[in-house]
Order: sequence, then structure tokens, then C-alpha cells
Amino acid sequence: MGSGHTVEAATVERHVRVEIGGQVVAETRRPVLLKETGLPDRWYIPPADVRLDLLAPADLHTTCPFKGEASYWTLRGASPDRTVAWAYPEPIPSVAVIKDHLAFYDRQATVTVTP
Repeated sequence: MGSGHTVEAATVERHVRVEIGGQVVAETRRPVLLKETGLPDRWYIPPADVRLDLLAPADLHTTCPFKGEASYWTLRGASPDRTVAWAYPEPIPSVAVIKDHLAFYDRQATVTVTP
């Protein structure tokens, strides 16, 4: 990745609702919007606003040089290799605001953002 790669994260005042299979799994008015060069904008939801009872930790971890090590989540009862969300338990300092917040895959969830 070139030297022009940037990652910016900030808490914003928007309403974000996440549904999987018609069920609300997260809803917040205090998301973190993360903008990263070459990637779609991502909405990170505070863990208190996520139905963690519907999710199970996956046995998967990856490392991003711009955010840190990610942990992944699956929907309880679904295939363990069908991850639906990820989080950074210990993000690098420049994006510390996303610590423990969950972001959801567009292909697995419907993410609706309104003012």
C-alpha cells in the first residue's frame, strides 16, 4: 500500500441499524464512522448496542497494518465459517475510538444509516 493510504475514525451522530435475516442485531445513535483509502466506509457499533447474545466469537483473527488485529463473529447457530462481523479489541492508537466496536459485512447484514 502506498504512502497515500489514510484511515480516519470518528464518532458521529447518525442512526445505524443492522439486520441479519430480518432480525435487528445492532442499533445505535453513537456509531464510529471509519473511512479508509480504497475501502468502503464502515460503521462501527459500540458493543453495548449490539445483540451479543445473537453472536458467537469465531476462531479467526487477521492483522491490518492500519488498524491492528481483528477478531471475528458469527451468528449463533449459523455455520462457524460464515463471519458476519469483526472488531478490534486492541486497535492501534490512531484509531483507538473503534476499540471493541463491531462492524458488519454488507454481504451478510443490511446496514441502514439515517440522520
